[in-house]
Amino acid sequence: MDFSTSKKSNIWGSLHEPYLLLPIAFGMLLVNLPLAHLMLPPENGSNGGLLYYIYQGTELGIYPPLIFLCLGSTIDFGPLIANPKTLLLGGAAQIGIFVAFFGALLLGLTPLEAASIGIIGGADGPTAIYLTTQLAEHLLPIIALAAYSYMALVPIIQPPIIRLLTTKEERKIEMKQLRVVTKKEKILFPIVTTIFVLLLVPSSAPLIGMLMLGNLIKESGQVPKITDVLQHSLMYIVTILLGVSVGAKAEGDLLLTVATLKIIALGLIAFAAGTAGGVLMGKLMCKLTKGEINPMIGAAGVSAVPMAARVVQKEGIKENPSNYILMHAMGPNVAGVIGSAVAAGVLLAFFS
Repeated sequence: MDFSTSKKSNIWGSLHEPYLLLPIAFGMLLVNLPLAHLMLPPENGSNGGLLYYIYQGTELGIYPPLIFLCLGSTIDFGPLIANPKTLLLGGAAQIGIFVAFFGALLLGLTPLEAASIGIIGGADGPTAIYLTTQLAEHLLPIIALAAYSYMALVPIIQPPIIRLLTTKEERKIEMKQLRVVTKKEKILFPIVTTIFVLLLVPSSAPLIGMLMLGNLIKESGQVPKITDVLQHSLMYIVTILLGVSVGAKAEGDLLLTVATLKIIALGLIAFAAGTAGGVLMGKLMCKLTKGEINPMIGAAGVSAVPMAARVVQKEGIKENPSNYILMHAMGPNVAGVIGSAVAAGVLLAFFS
């Protein structure tokens, strides 16, 4: 993330899940009120309900890419560019997606449902919503609530896993200061990444394309007013519409089932496995580089930007008060955003 931007400008990059959970909750209230018919589709020449029309942006896959457009305008890919090896950590943290996917299959869910549940492990709410609307729309409210609930619990879930998988000495490792990334590199990065990823996984185009467009708008420095709109007004507007429309699919009989408990449990497993996968890759890279990489930064690869990176920084400070590894952790953190979108594209290509 670009830390020159205020916290208020990036509701997806801080502990601000209420910005989405609040409209989701109210959407659930509205849709379950009798006689309101807010999700009623148009029929016999009559107009449909208000929430039916708002929901079209979610069903057609419009809102999540717009969120990625706004998110891209807040992210600083500098730490990743300065240390490209951290891309491996972001990729390793996506293992949680596939752990939950196979776990869901073993519990008897369909491949489409399993793919939608697995994406919770990417710790990226818009990605989870986008994939679920394409593959298992009936699970949308459950998966959205699980994804954002676990993102809010990052400071609780991750520290025990980090401490379990790393030694005190590993957590004390200080990393070298990152090199200065040039403006040209920051401008070329979204362009090159878009071309490479979309040629490799075309189905990830809506998410990756919008993410990189938002980042290019920011890094160009030529359209500050558009950048400001993306980071503030548009982000909040789309968040309200997305939240209300997701909540509007949460009818009471859907949430009060055993299947819901399975999804919540699998989501937790996915998130924990993703954290563990990143840390274990970090330990491997630590050994290969003879102690140059603090393995904790692998935990930041789960994509919860920048919450996971802040958790890593906090754990590092506990063991070594002079250990400032926040910007090093931001490398795998932003790599995780790309990784989760690519994983969603792979699942979409296989099962759509």
